[in-house]
Amino acid sequence: MHYKYTIHQDHQDKKEYLIHIKDYFNKANTTIHKARNELKVIPYNDIEVVVKSFQVPNLINQIAYSLLRDSKAKKAYDNALKIGNFTPKPIGYIEFYNGFLLKGSYFLAENFQYDFTIREPLLDANFNDAQEIFRAFARFTLKLHNNGIFHNDYSPGNILIKKENGSYIFKIVDINRMKFINLTLNDRARNFSKLWAHDYILEIIADEYQKHYTCSDDFKNKVLYYSNKNKKVKNFKKRLKGKPVND
Repeated sequence: MHYKYTIHQDHQDKKEYLIHIKDYFNKANTTIHKARNELKVIPYNDIEVVVKSFQVPNLINQIAYSLLRDSKAKKAYDNALKIGNFTPKPIGYIEFYNGFLLKGSYFLAENFQYDFTIREPLLDANFNDAQEIFRAFARFTLKLHNNGIFHNDYSPGNILIKKENGSYIFKIVDINRMKFINLTLNDRARNFSKLWAHDYILEIIADEYQKHYTCSDDFKNKVLYYSNKNKKVKNFKKRLKGKPVND
């Protein structure tokens, strides 16, 4: 088995760590998320590193990732470089091959010590300073949009928040699915649809967004329209599978 890797110029001292990441990953019992992919926080020297291990793809995708398109780990690293301070600082990525078939890939980034995700204030009506968090989130999202960044999975668990000196710092994660485009008004409104937020919260967010971005008066209605459309589609799929639906 052989490997390909890229390491950020600021982290050249971690080359051996990156090359042997499979060993570090398998020994660590610090999983913070596990589904199709798995994330662990693995300290190395003076920093904590978040390591994302991507699921080994099926045979067809092993061939495709080897010959036709970038691996998810490479996409995550490249996107992190493109979006800069909007995401935790990238360290590098590595791909492992058996012959020409992709057999595993890892993306490494510095651990961002966040206090909570946007999910907590979205779900807790009594969350402290919730309205200001939503307004700060609207301003953060506007910065993303004005920089031509559209996160395809802009969902609660992927939006990290840290309170510092009375202000809120936001970072986005799970960034291998991104678009870099000049966003239309519909794109901007649609990007809030996966929050699964109550209408009154979306109205707060849309109101703050409009204070800093000149657009038509129906922007708020567009935000609500795309959100409710997404909820209907997701709930319809859940009903088909016999699962409980959410409001």
